[in-house]
Amino acid sequence: FPLSPCPSLCCQCGVPIPPNPANMCVGCLRAQVDITEGIPKQGTVHFCKQCERYLQPPGTWIQCALESRELLALCLKKIKASLSKVRLIDAGFIWTEPHSKRLKLKLTVQKEVINGAVLQQVFVVEYVVQSQMCEDCHRIEAKDFWKAVVQVRQKTVHKKTFYYLEQLILKHRLHQNTLRIKEIHDGLDFYYSSKQHAQKMVDFLQCTVPSRSKSSQRLISHDIHSNVYNYKSTFSVEIVPICKDNVVCLSPKLAQSLGNMSQICVCIRVTSTIHLIDPRTLQIAEIDGNTYWRHPFNSLFHPKQLEEFIIMDINRVHEKKKGAGAGARSNKHTLAEAWVRKTSELDTDHQYFCCTHLGHILNPGDLVLGFDLANCNLNDEFANKMNPQHIPDVVLIKKSYNRSKRQRRRNWKLKELERDREATDTDDERQYQDFLEDLEEDETIRKNVNIYRNADIPVESDTDDDGAPRISLAEMLEDLHISQDATGGEGAEMLT
Repeated sequence: FPLSPCPSLCCQCGVPIPPNPANMCVGCLRAQVDITEGIPKQGTVHFCKQCERYLQPPGTWIQCALESRELLALCLKKIKASLSKVRLIDAGFIWTEPHSKRLKLKLTVQKEVINGAVLQQVFVVEYVVQSQMCEDCHRIEAKDFWKAVVQVRQKTVHKKTFYYLEQLILKHRLHQNTLRIKEIHDGLDFYYSSKQHAQKMVDFLQCTVPSRSKSSQRLISHDIHSNVYNYKSTFSVEIVPICKDNVVCLSPKLAQSLGNMSQICVCIRVTSTIHLIDPRTLQIAEIDGNTYWRHPFNSLFHPKQLEEFIIMDINRVHEKKKGAGAGARSNKHTLAEAWVRKTSELDTDHQYFCCTHLGHILNPGDLVLGFDLANCNLNDEFANKMNPQHIPDVVLIKKSYNRSKRQRRRNWKLKELERDREATDTDDERQYQDFLEDLEEDETIRKNVNIYRNADIPVESDTDDDGAPRISLAEMLEDLHISQDATGGEGAEMLT
């Protein structure tokens, strides 16, 4: 049998111990040598309250959950230089109150000491969490600390295009990089921390709506030693001043190039191009931004000038001969000839005759909104030069429904951008309701918009249906609400 080693006495206290290279007991060895000497027992960690990120020196902010691997690595990096003299065996967090602003690390280290003896020691490092606002949050709070701004403008009195643009920005998440969005009377201003983000927004706008842009920059500072220039860039984007349901008068040259269309046309929608229809022939055409700026034209009427008419008689025209060089016709509309009377002139016998592209939805007795060209003064350079016989008396725009009833049964909603608004008035609310009605009536525009179901509005039966267009449940998205643990990331409980 092997003999057990004879116990020896500690050279300091005389206690019998197993033989070891230091010839000391553990207590005396720890009293003589401290392997954690030089390792700081206290430190600081910087935390941004706004975005809940920690500072990883020199200038990186990272998202870390409490007692996560990422936060442990961040704390160890602060004492990495001191730990190079010892061997790290184990590291972990000691639980502290989440609101105590303290983080405690329990470390186990080893080090070779006297005569090759290896000593292992456990100690605690305490970090104080100090609040410091990161640069991104500082720019957001300052609101004036921006490097680039995109100024979007449209010289119209109606905001339909901006409401449509807002939904496209939300759908494609282009608002995430903005420092601030400011709404003014004729447009929106988007502020960015970098010129690249602003240029991305400009490219998106040019692909989404017919527009033109120009840019400029202003020198803020210049470091002559490092040759670094600091600029503030401004991008100006002008959207064509044409909205849906506008009546426009084209120039003779442009009307001829579009397939000999009538100069008086109706804008049925504005997407990346202007979609026009000739109410006399159902001929359609698309005009992009470049074509518009080469041959500009204006709207003849404002939406406030819409008048209500009642259909006295209507005859659908099934066959109409195409003219020479005529372009494509719309398959979604039906050409009709109608006799109409203003609802404000029902006590008279005065009627108007017109051709309309709404023959598929109009019947005798229906109310319809339109513009009266026979009793108005047109101040347009192209309309004033036209033959009066080629100018229709009335142009019908859309069928009129009970607005209050449509609002009550509207079981869907849209999201909005967070922006600094000017004082809103009742006219803005009316324009927003017009936009919601356009979404219900036009499936093409609706495809580009995220529509969310409003669970607060019950689904009505079709017994009281007045024929107004409605959005089906299949086209609606469920509004998702996710609540997560305050720590976020790791440590958050599984959602049920």
